Amino acid sequence: NWLNYYGGKFSTSRHVGVFMDDALELLPADYWRWFLMANAPESSDSSFTWELFASAVNKDLADTFGNFVNRSLRFAASRFGDEVPAGGEAGEAEAWLVEELGNAIARYSDYLSGMQFRKAATALRAIWALGNAYLDRTAPWQSVRKDPAQAAGTMRVAINLIRIFAVLAAPIIPSTSGAVLAALGQPDDDRAWISSDVKTELEVLTPGQRFEVPPVLFRKVTDEEVAEWTARFGGDGEPTGD
Repeated sequence: NWLNYYGGKFSTSRHVGVFMDDALELLPADYWRWFLMANAPESSDSSFTWELFASAVNKDLADTFGNFVNRSLRFAASRFGDEVPAGGEAGEAEAWLVEELGNAIARYSDYLSGMQFRKAATALRAIWALGNAYLDRTAPWQSVRKDPAQAAGTMRVAINLIRIFAVLAAPIIPSTSGAVLAALGQPDDDRAWISSDVKTELEVLTPGQRFEVPPVLFRKVTDEEVAEWTARFGGDGEPTGD
């Protein structure tokens, strides 16, 4: 029983828990990989609840990473077509992004190197959040009406951010990472780790390179599913004593 890793409520002796084949029938592997990396205890047991699982999926994967990828590529495609747009100049928002992203990637890489996977997942979540913060700062949906070139520059940065985010996500959610990179036209043999030169990394995808808008990357777990899975498998967080 792979979720017995958590200790607490999940117990093979009481026939309570989720086996791998059941888990993969519910949701793809990357959902589970993310949750286990982001929440698994590093020094002691902890309890599992379906509410905690749903929160991790919905807030981290769907609302943060998935939302940034899909909203950015949909907007870029609708306004500029299915190629990385040209135009615009880097400004204050981009300088802020380069500094913040560089520091965040350094922390993430250090945690991965030290096999501190829970901290690594937290750092990766913070990196993804920078993308949404950048769009909030630049508001391309507003600037596109007054300064289309500037909006194009913003979206070029956003598309490059998607590439960076996907490369960084590969150790934790490899299937999703591969799908995103494929949508950006990045071949399998050209997916090197992100360097410390963040400014250059944000310029890898140049104007004219084609991209596709992928399907929604992560679907949200509903309250009804949480109730159903709790009844079916258990998992209310109470210790079993087993």
